[in-house]
Amino acid sequence: MGKLFSFIGATIGSYAGWALGATVGFTTAFMVSMVGTGIGMYFGHRIAKNYIS
Repeated sequence: MGKLFSFIGATIGSYAGWALGATVGFTTAFMVSMVGTGIGMYFGHRIAKNYIS
């Protein structure tokens, strides 16, 4: 279940990062999207660990 939540978090984080970075440019959107992916994976895994025992 943790991998599923990590995937969902990565998808949401990546989209949010892309949306924020796209206002500046393509390269910025890509870089912020990668950061958003990592943050989303972290919080997705953490949610699965805390709430799905």
